[in-house]
Amino acid sequence: MSFEFTPIKTRLVKPPKDDIYDIIDALPKLHEKDIVFITSKIMGIHQGRTVLCSEVDKTDLIKQEADYYLNYNHPSGFNVNLTINDNVLIPAAGIDASNADGYYIMWPKDCDKLCSEIRSYLCKKNNIKDLGVISTDSHTTPLRYGVTGLAIGLAGVEPLKDYRGHKDLFGRELAITQVDEIDALASMAVLLMGESDECTPIVLLRGWDKIVFNDKASMADFKIEPEQDLYTPLLSVMQKTK
Repeated sequence: MSFEFTPIKTRLVKPPKDDIYDIIDALPKLHEKDIVFITSKIMGIHQGRTVLCSEVDKTDLIKQEADYYLNYNHPSGFNVNLTINDNVLIPAAGIDASNADGYYIMWPKDCDKLCSEIRSYLCKKNNIKDLGVISTDSHTTPLRYGVTGLAIGLAGVEPLKDYRGHKDLFGRELAITQVDEIDALASMAVLLMGESDECTPIVLLRGWDKIVFNDKASMADFKIEPEQDLYTPLLSVMQKTK
């Protein structure tokens, strides 16, 4: 199997509001079974999900956006807002002020729906049927320095590969194993997008044939409610805000 990730440079995307359809026109001609990764930041800007830093208290904004919230003072002295937003454990509800020109950028609303709308536009423009569109963001991993990437919205591809019922090398039947394909691929896309002044908010993946294309797929296919998660004993200390 031969596949390739291609970072796509675009013009500067400017808050408080900008047109994402103008931005994605920077994509080359798309092929059947391509997957397009788009940073959630430009999707949030497209929706006008921005507010001037000078006009709002960030903690209040975080509480407004988060589904669960926990504040504490880190031993190093800085204040931390741990949150769960849309079934993602992430600091500050995903709100970011980097590459934002004095604004806070919030996650897009109804992210799956926006991914689906972008997918329909790109399928029509390129006369193709099977296409994945994934919204990404960077996030931290507990007990690790640095950020990696994950998906916060999707359209057109199934997020999980199910190994339940398959047998391992020694004939043992797998009972619970599923592979989170979308976050694994999103992590590579986010790495190529960069975190500074790269101006590459889109990454194109071509040739990856180990995923199922399905226009009915959504993030709901692999979300776990905090009360049902393996890490519930840790998550239960967080306060529900909505």
